[in-house]
Amino acid sequence: MSHVIVIGAGQAGSSCVAKLRNGGFEGAITLIGSEPALPYQRPPLSKAYLLGDMPLERMFLRPDSFYADNNITVRTGEPVTGIDTDAQTVTVGSDTLEYTDLVLTTGSSPRRLPAAIGGDLEGVFTVRDLADVDKMAPWCQSGKTALIVGGGYIGLEAAAVCSKLGLNVVLVEMADRILQRVAAAETSDYFRALHSGHGVDLREGVGLNRLTGEGAVSGAELTDGATLDVDLVIVGVGITPETDLAEQAGITLDNGIATDAHGRTSAPHVWAAGDCASFPYKGERIRLESVPNAIDQAECVAENIMGAAKEYVARPWFWSDQFDVKLQIAGLNTGYDRVVTRDSGAAKSFWYYTGDTLLAVDAANDPRAYMIGKRLIEAGKSADPAVVADPDGDLKALLK
Repeated sequence: MSHVIVIGAGQAGSSCVAKLRNGGFEGAITLIGSEPALPYQRPPLSKAYLLGDMPLERMFLRPDSFYADNNITVRTGEPVTGIDTDAQTVTVGSDTLEYTDLVLTTGSSPRRLPAAIGGDLEGVFTVRDLADVDKMAPWCQSGKTALIVGGGYIGLEAAAVCSKLGLNVVLVEMADRILQRVAAAETSDYFRALHSGHGVDLREGVGLNRLTGEGAVSGAELTDGATLDVDLVIVGVGITPETDLAEQAGITLDNGIATDAHGRTSAPHVWAAGDCASFPYKGERIRLESVPNAIDQAECVAENIMGAAKEYVARPWFWSDQFDVKLQIAGLNTGYDRVVTRDSGAAKSFWYYTGDTLLAVDAANDPRAYMIGKRLIEAGKSADPAVVADPDGDLKALLK
């Protein structure tokens, strides 16, 4: 009997096994995760869950009964220790399981501070899984001081939540400006003003030299010579794809686990999807770190295991919640040469162009701009910059 094993019980893994069964796959399905919990949503971890606005049971992507009712074996708290692509087996604890197809949805891991600069002190956290946030929560007490290292979206979201919880927040970003790697200066300016307006102490062009403390963190020395007394530190300096198992199995890596347009890796009957996987996109190879990509790519792989021979066509979109602002991003801004701002008061959007071609839209509290921008980008259409820049211009007319 055919047996699909999926390693990695996150958004991609859960989406893959659900698509297999809902698509009519009748063989055995096993989903294996190293965490003890069933697959759950990650984006609310550092926001609604940490704030106490979302209980744990609402975090789960699907109830336990879904897996039982669909005859999907779920093994949680059991990391896979090895893959043999010749024998088509995986090793889990003392068990060796045979597969006809294997899907790697191993996700990614947060970059951590080196122990040499205090990264292993108690009170220093990353935000990636349930255990991280459960450990962090008791430290997030009103009146305490939190140092956020990194001014990307993860760092800014952590800063917003800590501020809401009543902590004093200092954020340091080594680059010249927050969001420098992922957004235009206009978007950086918008979020700088937002955070400063809520009392966050933003320090750009300033890095961390080292953390200090006896056992637990109590201070920080910054690259500009400043010293801080801190009660906790949250590190948001990016993530790296989880590729160890693939590498040990001799599977080709290229900015993650390299796949073809169908999701296949270099090993026969082995596929990959989600944060861990890179794939061809418009003549390049990219890796997308987003929930929508994890779902869509994993579902495409499931269909291909069932014989669809379908190429994965990425439609990049992302979001970020900070204070009372929902940022929605459509497209990829790589290679932009100008930005057009649409300012409708409470709603603002930033439209990225290369020449006359629309690449991406950052929409802050502007779902209309986001949806229209997304539809235009996916249809390969552009948008007249003059209409975009005019707050009274009819965006919907751009779709005609």
